[in-house]
Amino acid sequence: MPAMKFIIHHSEFIIPASEGAQLLSERYNPPMTHLLEQQSAVLLVIDVQERINAVMTDQGHMPRIEVLIEAFRVLDVPVIGSEQYPKGLGGTVEPLAGLLGETPAAKDTFSCAKDLGLREQLAATGRPQVIVTGIETHVCVLQTALDLVEAGYRVHVPHDAVNSRRATDKHWALERMLAAGAQITTTESVLFELLERCDTDAFKTVAKFVKKLPVP
Repeated sequence: MPAMKFIIHHSEFIIPASEGAQLLSERYNPPMTHLLEQQSAVLLVIDVQERINAVMTDQGHMPRIEVLIEAFRVLDVPVIGSEQYPKGLGGTVEPLAGLLGETPAAKDTFSCAKDLGLREQLAATGRPQVIVTGIETHVCVLQTALDLVEAGYRVHVPHDAVNSRRATDKHWALERMLAAGAQITTTESVLFELLERCDTDAFKTVAKFVKKLPVP
């Protein structure tokens, strides 16, 4: 059987070639982490528009999406926004519209991943981790998350930064996303994973944003 020789800490090891190839693969292509990383992440803000957002009895998603956008700007992590048929459903609500800066991409498909322009925007970032936020959880958020998972993205959904008119719709949409391979998380977890450490200026700034998050 073919073999490969490795020298580790001055000790020599002879192992089967197949095992050696696996070691090399793990060395140069380390396993994917489930933690978010600044250089790998992009934030997607889906359809937080006037006429849709107005019917949300629970507005808990709003301050959390606001904090996420502010923090991502500090961390220099890309932010992409979408709007579903804005002619009929209105534009993105404030203060999110102002924080996004650029007018979000208009779409007719429920899934952002089925819209060519948004798909190209995501691909252009070159980032494999997508944090999905917005409304409604059981329609555009769900379909986007499932399509992105299928396309090979690592999808993270902070459950407190998405919303639906009915709690049961949100609950079962999150269950479906989890079953499909998305990571269900929280806004605060997203922020601290991206920060990674506490001895930076970015941490000091983002920590102030965290204090703005509603409790619970």
